[in-house]
Amino acid sequence: MLDELHSFSTDAFPQELRDSAWQNALSSLGLQSKISAKSNISLMGYIAFGVSQTGSVFTTLNASPQVFTARDQLLTRTDSVTAFVILEGSGQIEVGAETAPVSAGDIHLLDTSRKWKIELVSTFRAAIIRLEKANFISRLMHTGKTDICRIASASGIGNVAFEFIEAITQQLASLTPDDLEQMEGALDAIFVASLAHKEEVDDETSTSMQLSHLRRICRTIEARLSDPDLSAVEVAKSEQLSARYLQKLFASAGTTFGEYVKKRRLDRCRIDLANSSLKHLTISELCFRWGFNDAANFSRAFHVEYGVSPKAYRTQPRSASRKYELRGRPGPSSSTHAKNASVQDESLPRNARFAEVLIEAALLETALALTPKRSASVNATSEDEGVGTHYYVPASAKTVHWGYFSSLIKPILSVKSGDSLTIETVTQHAYDDYERMIEGDAGTESIFFWDKDKKAIDRRGAGPLDASIFGRGAGEGFGVHICTGPIYVQDAEPGDVLEIRILDVMPRPAANPKYLGQSFGSNAASWWGFHYHDLLTEPKPREVVTIYEILDADHGNCAKAVYNFRWTPQIDPFGVVHETIDYPGVPVDHDKIVKNYDVLKSVRIPVRPHFGVLAVAPAHADPIDSVPPSFFGGNLDNWRATKGARLYLPVAVEGALFSVGDPHASQGDSELCGTAIECSLTGKFQLVLHKKKDLEGGFFADLDYPFLETETEWVIQGLSYANHLVQLGPLAQSDVYKKTSLDLAMRDAFRKVRRYLMTAHKLTEDEAISLISVGVDFGVTQVVNGNWGVHAVVRKSMFPEVV
Repeated sequence: MLDELHSFSTDAFPQELRDSAWQNALSSLGLQSKISAKSNISLMGYIAFGVSQTGSVFTTLNASPQVFTARDQLLTRTDSVTAFVILEGSGQIEVGAETAPVSAGDIHLLDTSRKWKIELVSTFRAAIIRLEKANFISRLMHTGKTDICRIASASGIGNVAFEFIEAITQQLASLTPDDLEQMEGALDAIFVASLAHKEEVDDETSTSMQLSHLRRICRTIEARLSDPDLSAVEVAKSEQLSARYLQKLFASAGTTFGEYVKKRRLDRCRIDLANSSLKHLTISELCFRWGFNDAANFSRAFHVEYGVSPKAYRTQPRSASRKYELRGRPGPSSSTHAKNASVQDESLPRNARFAEVLIEAALLETALALTPKRSASVNATSEDEGVGTHYYVPASAKTVHWGYFSSLIKPILSVKSGDSLTIETVTQHAYDDYERMIEGDAGTESIFFWDKDKKAIDRRGAGPLDASIFGRGAGEGFGVHICTGPIYVQDAEPGDVLEIRILDVMPRPAANPKYLGQSFGSNAASWWGFHYHDLLTEPKPREVVTIYEILDADHGNCAKAVYNFRWTPQIDPFGVVHETIDYPGVPVDHDKIVKNYDVLKSVRIPVRPHFGVLAVAPAHADPIDSVPPSFFGGNLDNWRATKGARLYLPVAVEGALFSVGDPHASQGDSELCGTAIECSLTGKFQLVLHKKKDLEGGFFADLDYPFLETETEWVIQGLSYANHLVQLGPLAQSDVYKKTSLDLAMRDAFRKVRRYLMTAHKLTEDEAISLISVGVDFGVTQVVNGNWGVHAVVRKSMFPEVV
């Protein structure tokens, strides 16, 4: 059954109990299901729900493919209507003898007194709303010629219904029963209006087809922007469309062909004006490059569009906008610049969806492709664990990706299960002190190279490459970690488990002769830290960077502070002003900071070097922000991932695509101020692949979260959202920062450790709960990564027969 938290997750249950638990949860919603015969995906499901004062149920589902029907006891009801709204996914609906396809944007009204079936053939996200005492809606549903009652979101009133339902799903956790009663009344009115004026949209002129045409047209325009003779007639002819139809498409987006082309040309000119490498070109030459044939007309149009002349725009300082409150990419309403984001949201009204295509086309860029580079293999030594080839992977601009994960990043190396690797990792904070952490180190210098003309690694984060949201730089810093990899593991497939054995961890010494043999790291008490809005002394707020020296075993294996400084606005080589630490790798000008050497003079911090990021690739082609951890590992920031530990990660894509980064010299549980002691490290690893077929019947058979093992402990990682990319839908990369909480992370950690004890150690639920309370230690992993973490530590000594 659904719990008092109004949520349900299959993650909480061992594999053998998931199906029955899922069916019990669905029964509370008046539903039942079975796994689709066409699906080879194991059951996964998340539910969030709310109940109005009148008993109507509002539900969101994120789940694997399956077939839904109404529970038999509901078939006698005549005063209840179910709205089944597909937000993402596809399938088929069957009512009586009729069938029809189902896709994202569809709203189907289902009479609970009639049998119906909806088969979803892909992983999906849906809203399911059961409206009680909806007799009038039920009568209107049966006035048409078909038993399948579909409200098209392409229609005006259908659009309102779809957008309203999407808004309810996004706010469901904060809506009270009284609130939901108001929502219920509004939905009743909207559905009645929709059914009274129901019009089916002809397939040949459907919104989806028109959007497809508009995208094709935008691509053609983009390729020919520099042609001054570009015309609507020409473009229409090249796409085998009529010029009249083309103009109607742009009218649907609230503009005209000519206006759109002009704005795209102006935008390209604006980007070139800000590009210091093109300063040798005159303003007239720049505007002629993009299809303008009159410099005076261009200047006037530019001033109207941007409120400043081209000359003034070219000479003004480039300052990154600070209109954001949370780390990560903003939601659609959190910034005046958010309209430029390239996220396509199918819940938008029809005109807005057309307009979104124009924005999407304007921001279309080629994804960053890393140059594959195989490391030279050497013979395994007796020190290597197991057998296999050993590889050395240096850190350089060609072997790292910065601030994001993606299934499309080209692997730099291919290895077999059992092979070992020595992998260099570099901290993204090295430019806090160039002399100590970059100078003289060829690999690190290649990564951080940035002058007025170019950056060696342009994309830093998962944001747009043209920095159109905040203007901070390519990728916008939506993700910050320098990750070495990815490493392709031969024969790895979705459903397998990759074991990462951490054989050794070594600090990367300074290459500058001035600091030869010493190692250094940086700690930033930053604007994303838990403390930032809770300061006691002035100035408030402030960001403070502390540089540490890492001392070796002869000096106590500890870190001591060298100096600290308050962050002052820094101007990067492209001329962008960074008033806060808002973009990774910004060079700190030491002439503009005041160093305080009288800091933590008698304090020595025990060193526990570890890797904050250990990840396999999620099954996403689009870049994923590297900051929030998730089921694929990522930015876990658990200091126990050190020498001697083993991390097990579920494989989501072919080859696993393993990456490692965010090296730390030391960190406390919580990483409270924003970062650990960020210190470049070299790690030695062995990668061992466990095939799905070999895991059947054991604990790892259904592993869907990061599982860490040390010599003395098993560490189960809980997160606010076990799989935020699925649970939070299309806005997950912004919503995870807004909705994270320790309550949710604690609940997830409890459920996972209960499942672990019941599955791996065959305890009953009552035994597991008692042991959790008296013998398991829970700790706050981190409160700075968007998806906050709580870990559960199970001591192996409690199971002497296992040790």
